[in-house]
Amino acid sequence: MNNSNSFLPIFLLIIIWQSASLLANTDVFPSVVDILKSFYEHLVHKDLIFHVAITLKRVLIAFFIAMFLGVILGIMMGLSSKINLFFDIFLIIGLNIPALVTIIICYIWFGLTDFSAILAVIINKVPIIIVNIREGVKSMDKKYLQLALVYSLSSKDIIKNIYLPQIYPYIMATTRLTISLVWKIVLVVELLGRSDGVGFQIAMFFQDFDITSIFAYSFAFIFIVILIEKMILNPIENRVKKWR
Repeated sequence: MNNSNSFLPIFLLIIIWQSASLLANTDVFPSVVDILKSFYEHLVHKDLIFHVAITLKRVLIAFFIAMFLGVILGIMMGLSSKINLFFDIFLIIGLNIPALVTIIICYIWFGLTDFSAILAVIINKVPIIIVNIREGVKSMDKKYLQLALVYSLSSKDIIKNIYLPQIYPYIMATTRLTISLVWKIVLVVELLGRSDGVGFQIAMFFQDFDITSIFAYSFAFIFIVILIEKMILNPIENRVKKWR
């Protein structure tokens, strides 16, 4: 799919949104033009840059730590039935504890700090990563591992040439899922207990019923996530496919 086709849905969405806004003619459904004006004003005053940067920092820290822990534990649980049996009950609990409960508990235990905010996000998202990676490891074709044992391949070669090529689709899918989930939870964390970031700003705008600014901030961060997808994840995936 070329770039013009990939951006066509966005153009259609803009046209539909602008048309619906003009027909609705209400302050609670701002037009695309109004949102862009609000975005420009926040950009000029630099509050948008500051708060988006703060949120992005929290998202990246939580994402990398959660991915590291989730991938390691997921591989271990996928390879060992004993480890899987031991951690399975904790995994079930982690998957079913509401994010709101985790956030509040972390704030009460460790205070209204960045550490508490990031820890709550990590605790909430690691179980999802573990499940995806574990299932990827379990679905591996074992005949390649048996072949590697016959030829006495080193552990490094087994991981590089047998494990990773088979589970990389699960890692990439989990990466995309985790990014989309982490930044949403970070906004909730900021809304509940931080004094900066996109979530905090949205809470302030909500109190003033400033729906236009809410959309401006939300679309700004969504745009950044799209850039991460197009400029980082897609090139990595294409390179990994060639390596595979």
